[in-house]
Amino acid sequence: MRRLCAALSLTAMASAAPAEELPDFLTCMDQEVARYERAMRRFLDGPGGDFDVASPRGVDYCGSVGIVLCDRTEATIPCQHMLAAMQDVLRDAVLASVPEPEAAIPEDSDWPKQLYPRLWALAKGSSAGPDCSHTPPLLEAWCEAREANRRLQTAVLTWQFARYLGKADDAVTAGWAKPVGPLRPKARPEGNRP
Repeated sequence: MRRLCAALSLTAMASAAPAEELPDFLTCMDQEVARYERAMRRFLDGPGGDFDVASPRGVDYCGSVGIVLCDRTEATIPCQHMLAAMQDVLRDAVLASVPEPEAAIPEDSDWPKQLYPRLWALAKGSSAGPDCSHTPPLLEAWCEAREANRRLQTAVLTWQFARYLGKADDAVTAGWAKPVGPLRPKARPEGNRP
């Protein structure tokens, strides 16, 4: 139930944004990967501070943005089926870029020995069954897009952890993300300029 509430709240946040402010799904993922790389670099090069070694929030948000953009089209159901397929293709590419547990874990580590093999096994796992069957077509398409996003989240969590351990290439080098330009500050509204 908590996952459904979280999914609905992310979808509501994305729905509130004007259409021209929402990136397409792949652009959103490129931005999320770039955000992770910046945060990791700041953490490793700087004085420390807070850093989520692995978090599904950005992938979840991008999936919600994709669903909202589909909802704004005339072909919602085919769009969501395409979004689900796109997420599964991306998941496969992410998983191709991460090493097997034996190659990823440093010799002198303790908690990576416990966590990485479990993440890797979850990401490589398969579904227990057709989670979205026996529902109306629109809900089934939404459910399939959400389930594909969950599979992608697990793959990205595995990549993030391998990346943090220094055992995986960045996503652009691995070929499953495109570089994004530098962040630009938002322009002030006309009435707020000095």
